[in-house]
Amino acid sequence: MVARMSSLSAALPAIWYGDSPWRWPLWPLAAVYRVLVRMRRGCYRRGWLKSIELPVPVIVIGNISVGGTGKTPFIIWLAGHLQRRGLRVGIVTRGYRGRAQQWPRSVAHDSDPLEVGDEPVLLARRTGCPVAAGPDRVAAAEHLLAATPLDVLLSDDGLQHYRLARQIEIAVVDGARGMGNGLCLPAGPLREPVERLREVDAIVVNGGSWGHAGVFRARAVITSVYHVKDRRPGTLESFAKQTVHAVAGIGNPQRFFDLLEEAGLEVDAHPLADHADFGPETLRFDDAGPVLITEKDAVKCESFAPDGVWCVTVDLDLDADPTARLLRVVTVGLAGR
Repeated sequence: MVARMSSLSAALPAIWYGDSPWRWPLWPLAAVYRVLVRMRRGCYRRGWLKSIELPVPVIVIGNISVGGTGKTPFIIWLAGHLQRRGLRVGIVTRGYRGRAQQWPRSVAHDSDPLEVGDEPVLLARRTGCPVAAGPDRVAAAEHLLAATPLDVLLSDDGLQHYRLARQIEIAVVDGARGMGNGLCLPAGPLREPVERLREVDAIVVNGGSWGHAGVFRARAVITSVYHVKDRRPGTLESFAKQTVHAVAGIGNPQRFFDLLEEAGLEVDAHPLADHADFGPETLRFDDAGPVLITEKDAVKCESFAPDGVWCVTVDLDLDADPTARLLRVVTVGLAGR
């Protein structure tokens, strides 16, 4: 049974982003899912289910598709810009795959990622913001606000968490994969129908060509490299003319591998499931070639990473004009609270 489920999980991306006829047997389930999603959304819009207003404005950053789109680097980008404008920024996140027995949990730069999840620790380190993790975003937000005064709250991957009221919604889309086959789960990758994007305040497209006039285009850029064991800095150029093992347990590992190849590296790719557990054996290979991992994975490996394992830091970058326009959308949304 476990093997069959694992095989289905591996096959779904091919159905979602390819032209597989297997999407049609799943279409009836997708139709039921779509109806249930729209009913739930309607219950919140009509007030039959209650959204909780917080004493500070909330900006939700999320997506309508399964898998990595670049939400985490965008939150880091946005938090930095808001902090430079003098705002006290807090972040709430689910803490996916964290093993804590009690939620919500405050997250610091040195928190155990096994307890609170890898993304919350990464967000705390990269932004310096107060971070709280927990499946209930409202409880996490109230926990955070009880501990520290804030001017604005960012909700990571909270687009479908309607119980938390929000002033601004920003959807992040993988510009290479777009909406896939355009179908809802399980026949396609969509958590909500594509028309949901008409309701958000801004759409940030990460790479690729998907989109239309009015979206904000961003691109992933490699900004630093460091040795995981002792954090000494390195460069991608030092790996030229040799094959590197690239290991990635993120929503879309191929994006990481493509970035390395675009930098001129010969990549032996080792994709893992998003938020995959790491151990020493994950980072050991028969040859002595260097191992390159993502920043999200690195927070889980610091205590046991052998020599030769390097973290590649990737950030989102927007040109000056879309940056100014997007921050204007955010500023107007915050002022209209």
